[in-house]
Amino acid sequence: MTDWTAGTAAVAFQHCPACDAVWYFARGFCPHCGSASPETRVASGRGRIYAVTTVTRAPSPELRALAPYRIALVDMEEGFRAMMHAAPDLAIDDAVQVGFVRFGDLVIPRRHRLGDRA
Repeated sequence: MTDWTAGTAAVAFQHCPACDAVWYFARGFCPHCGSASPETRVASGRGRIYAVTTVTRAPSPELRALAPYRIALVDMEEGFRAMMHAAPDLAIDDAVQVGFVRFGDLVIPRRHRLGDRA
C-alpha cells in the first residue's frame, strides 16, 4: 500500500488488530502494545481542523515557492492526527476533506473545507 509519500493520491495510516490503536507514521510494530503485525489502511480523507498556522518563512528552497502557505493539524475521522497543507480560509473546528495537488515531482495532500474542491 502506497500513499502520497510515494506519489499516490491517498493518505495511509496504521491499525493494530491486537489493541485497536491507530497512528499515522508507519512502523513495523504497534507503538501502544508492541504487536509486530500492524495493518496499513487508507484514510477516508475526512477530518476536523485541530490547529492551523501560516508559514511565512519556508524551511527549504522548494517550499519558498509556496510561501506564505497554511499548515493544519487535522483530527482524522479514523482517530489519528495528521499535519498537512491547508486552504488559506480554514479555521479551527472546520470539517475538511483531503485533496491532492502537484508540487514539482511530488503529490502533496492539501486540506480544504468539506464540499469545496482542492
